[in-house]
Amino acid sequence: MTYDLAIIGGGPAGAAAAVYAARKRLRSVFITKDWLGQSNVSEKVENWVGTVAISGLELSENLKKHAKAYADGVIDFKEGELATKLEKAGGHFSITTTKGTYEAKTVLIVSGSSRRKLTVPGAEKYEHKGLTYCASCDGPMYADQDVVVVGGGNAGFESAAQLLAYCKSVTLLSRSGFKADPSTVEKVLKNPKMKAVEFASPKEIKGGQFVTSLVYTETKSGKDTEVPVTGIFAEVGSVPNTNFAKDLIKLDKVNRVVTDPKNQRSSVEGIWAAGDCTDGLYQQNNIAAGDAVKAVEDIYLYVHAK
Repeated sequence: MTYDLAIIGGGPAGAAAAVYAARKRLRSVFITKDWLGQSNVSEKVENWVGTVAISGLELSENLKKHAKAYADGVIDFKEGELATKLEKAGGHFSITTTKGTYEAKTVLIVSGSSRRKLTVPGAEKYEHKGLTYCASCDGPMYADQDVVVVGGGNAGFESAAQLLAYCKSVTLLSRSGFKADPSTVEKVLKNPKMKAVEFASPKEIKGGQFVTSLVYTETKSGKDTEVPVTGIFAEVGSVPNTNFAKDLIKLDKVNRVVTDPKNQRSSVEGIWAAGDCTDGLYQQNNIAAGDAVKAVEDIYLYVHAK
């Protein structure tokens, strides 16, 4: 069959799109590897509007429940599937996944982004041997130890806050000035076990069988400092999951979908995008969900105007 809409991706944007598509009775196929957004590693999310505090995993589960609440007979969920190719097929679109192929009149890309990895010497060697990308997953293994967090954004400071609960000390390195919310920065830096260094760039990870230290460069002075640590937690940004669409739509220099912020339309008629996979200025759960709603509103008018 040919669906009215194919939603590609889970997370807050995907869930919001599903809710609105279901309520508008847009016959849709929902393709996602999982329901986990970037916040799934957060022990506590405090800026999801309407909820004072919630864990990232609980937020993901709530989004899934809400997306499915109105979906009977309207949305076909294809979970555990990863989109590999998006093509124009006559007047419709063809979406190839790891398990099948689907046809749709319109497409909403809400595929999010994946964690960027450190590329300094030693990073590949010590991944899972002291270098990790998930504080909530691996943090408890470093109880009473000295650790480093690389990244001065909200994710970096949130990871530091989690680690302070059980680590001996936490040193945070930020390549520039701190980019996290000022209230978060202030709260985390009050902890006596916490140290943060601005304009500090990781240079090398050292160790034997496991990590024993990290060398960083103070970019303003050029001075190198070696910090004895057993754990390194990297929060160095993300890479948009848009490879499946790169041959069809316009992407920016870092492979984010270029969109019209008024309606979330891409460069190709019939394709919209929302959330962290786009060139929007800010990457936030609430913004991703709002942009997806905006897109579905526009898609509904587009489908019924044809």
